[in-house]
Amino acid sequence: MNGALSGSPAPALWRTRAAKPGQIMAALDLGTNNCRLLIARQGASGYQVIDAFSRIVRLGEGVSQSGRLSPEAMDRTVEALKICAAKMERRGVSLARAVATEACRRAENCGGFVDRVREEAGIALDIITSGEEADLAFKGCTPLLDRNVAQAIVFDIGGGSTELGWLRLKAGRPPHMVAWHSMPFGVVSLTEEFGAEAAEGDNPMAFYRRMVDKVAAELDPFRRAIGAGRLISEGAVQMLGTSGTVTTLAGIQLGLARYERSLVDGSFLRFGDVERISSDLARRDCRGRATLPCIGIERADLVLSGCAILSAICKIWPVGTLRVADRGVREGILMSLMTGTAPDTVYGDDAEMDETNNPVPPRDPGAHDRGETASHTPADLIAASDF
Repeated sequence: MNGALSGSPAPALWRTRAAKPGQIMAALDLGTNNCRLLIARQGASGYQVIDAFSRIVRLGEGVSQSGRLSPEAMDRTVEALKICAAKMERRGVSLARAVATEACRRAENCGGFVDRVREEAGIALDIITSGEEADLAFKGCTPLLDRNVAQAIVFDIGGGSTELGWLRLKAGRPPHMVAWHSMPFGVVSLTEEFGAEAAEGDNPMAFYRRMVDKVAAELDPFRRAIGAGRLISEGAVQMLGTSGTVTTLAGIQLGLARYERSLVDGSFLRFGDVERISSDLARRDCRGRATLPCIGIERADLVLSGCAILSAICKIWPVGTLRVADRGVREGILMSLMTGTAPDTVYGDDAEMDETNNPVPPRDPGAHDRGETASHTPADLIAASDF
């Protein structure tokens, strides 16, 4: 378990660095499984998302066993990053940050990959710690927290790790992260350890319960450290989850024929529904899961491990209901760019600067948009007061 995070530029520097009205910002989150980009225009009191990109790249495929990024995974990821670079160029981005998380933290050959990305896509990746990943993800979800409930358990189920935070809320003040924990299991790493489905002759529910028990044992030290049991029994704790797992389950619960972010983001999942849907998925093989509209072929082999992580969280902290967030690290990055609180390297000599002292966007005129569906609509408007 880890203590509260701290460390930001001085307030005077915030005001100097904060995005100016009309300025175009970009936030790129390269995870173990996904590559995600948001591009936003700064307004007078908040930002508006104007473009987005998301692609499953599985950068961390095999890293939990080999300790290395595979050539195939790097190739897939570089191609996706070239698309991101082209989008940023086309939109006129002048302030940007690109971060990489667990797969790059673990891989011994990550340095060469980062150099290749800079050379081929023109993007400078910042490999962030698990603590900063948690901080960005939780800040990105802040607007969905109920300020009338004093405590919150917030989690982000990733591909290679899962971040959890214990937050305290006070009226008129930003949420304070009292403690956080990074668990070395995400949907990719847990699937690589257990497999995507039960072996022939194995009971599917017994297989699933073994995954849940493994995760629960890993989370037990954090459970004991924060001691939330009494507050949960008093109804003084809320839960907020951000990940493909929780958004997928929310889409299934809502009966969506196709995923719609506007309906999922901010919705609620009862723990009973989590258990019901997870049990149904556990009894299906990958082909059976792929027939569900909000899962499909690309997610069918990973969704059950995500359910196991979510089920363990619900079991350990029986809040009863969780709020679903289709937002996270990217929104946290945009908030830091908007308020001028991003790390010095975003503004300093490590980044190429234009005449207005803003980072020059990556350039790759040969890259092109391959038609991926944006995960955000241009109508999303986030106000500075939300953070």
